[in-house]
Amino acid sequence: MKESIITNYELIDDQTLDNTIRPETIDEYIGQTDVKENIRVFVDAAKMRKEPLDHVLLYGPPGLGKTTLAFIIAHELGTNIKTASGPSIEKSGDLAAILSSLEPGDVLFIDEIHRMPRTIEEILYPAMEDYSLDIIVGSEGNSRNIKIDLPPFTLVGATTRAGDLSAPLRDRFGIVSKLQFYSMEELTDIVKRTSRVLEMPIEDEAAVELATRSRGTPRIANRLFKRVRDFAMVEGCDTITLDVTEKALDRLKVDKIGLDNTDRELLLAIINRFNGGPVGIEALSSSIGEEVTTIEDVYEPYLLQIGLLKRTARGRVVTEKAYEILGVEKRK
Repeated sequence: MKESIITNYELIDDQTLDNTIRPETIDEYIGQTDVKENIRVFVDAAKMRKEPLDHVLLYGPPGLGKTTLAFIIAHELGTNIKTASGPSIEKSGDLAAILSSLEPGDVLFIDEIHRMPRTIEEILYPAMEDYSLDIIVGSEGNSRNIKIDLPPFTLVGATTRAGDLSAPLRDRFGIVSKLQFYSMEELTDIVKRTSRVLEMPIEDEAAVELATRSRGTPRIANRLFKRVRDFAMVEGCDTITLDVTEKALDRLKVDKIGLDNTDRELLLAIINRFNGGPVGIEALSSSIGEEVTTIEDVYEPYLLQIGLLKRTARGRVVTEKAYEILGVEKRK
């Protein structure tokens, strides 16, 4: 019986829940203080001049609130937002269809903008600079150039890999902001806010425990909150307690500092198979069966942040702290 209840809760649309708990204004947004206060100034100044906000590039590891900030920018500007992802824009016609649907002042949010094809990037340059679109239509030998005037708009690009953006595209963003990992206090506030929005009370100690294991990332904190809530509901609790939180996170194999099975597998692979490193990313990827991009974007940033892993010119190296955390004796 308990297993079927958990299964039913897993079928809830997480995207709907994410939209429910997403803050809508700068004042509601927790963390990233410097970034959000600067954006507040830039938005207010653009509104005072009655001009579109300069194009915005947000970068940093996944789950830190780039999408949420894009929606907040649109809300604070009082405009609509259209969304797209870099990989989905494969042809010039895809981009033309998106841009031609914009109204004056709209925000266009492109997630994973670093994954747009370079040929599409080049079409985006005049759109960003001059609000015009130059595209070639027709087959070879019977093609012609069409210029389409666009309304003033703001492009908000989000990327986990700012270094993968071409210099010409990166230079066309007037506002460039890097998002940082969150502190335990900020994540605790986020967990408490989520508990209020989803109407599931949580004890202060439980909120701190959950925040501590959330890898400095709001998306993970909210995801873990939902899963801990499942355990609490199945056990008949109307409040998430510290005991339930610890049991649930232990069952989910998330340890006291937020490491999961893949983190431990990655670190132990370097220790046991490559004598602690250095090891190249391709060899490491093959060793644990994870994509290179997944390792670099999802796992490495946090392991580097908390000092369990180092990047060197020769490859990845496990630190002394990692040996201590994992309880592994270093080979001599």
